Amino acid sequence: MYEITDDEYCYPGTTVLKNRKGLRTQAALTRFETAMTAQRALEPLPAGRLDLVHYRAVHRHLFQDVFAWAGRRRTVRISKDGNAFCYPENIQRESAKLFAKLKRDGFLAGLSADDFAEKAASFLANLNAIHMFRDGNGRAQLAFMVLLGDAAAHLLDLEQLEPEPFLKAMIRSFHGDERLLVQQLRQLI
Repeated sequence: MYEITDDEYCYPGTTVLKNRKGLRTQAALTRFETAMTAQRALEPLPAGRLDLVHYRAVHRHLFQDVFAWAGRRRTVRISKDGNAFCYPENIQRESAKLFAKLKRDGFLAGLSADDFAEKAASFLANLNAIHMFRDGNGRAQLAFMVLLGDAAAHLLDLEQLEPEPFLKAMIRSFHGDERLLVQQLRQLI
């Protein structure tokens, strides 16, 4: 669970995120969010230039039925298990730098599968550390990685993703060790 104080995204006195359906229990919101995002994930993802605007459009696409703020940068500080994500006042600057580097790296095209996995892991680890949105970062990140892989001729098969090891790899990458994440991404190619 995310730690946060004075969360304007939640209904007062709760940790339930304000949502388009007005659901006030976490269980009901989780069911609704899962159903809506799964439905949107079956649709084609938005086309774009693999830039920050495109990434935000992917989040908006997936979560548009659930949250009014889908695709918008968060405005509150959040952490998970005591680890703070990028402060909201730094999100724009840090994400702009990250996506500028992705562009300079040619969107990872023309690389071997091993080199793609290594550079993609670094990009994903940094994108996760920024944690641009109040909720739904992991799903938006994976959807964007599929688009990035497709554009770089390294198709990622998310059917092969094993949630527990992938989550462990993401946590380790947050602490600076990207080796497991490289392995996880390489297995998806």
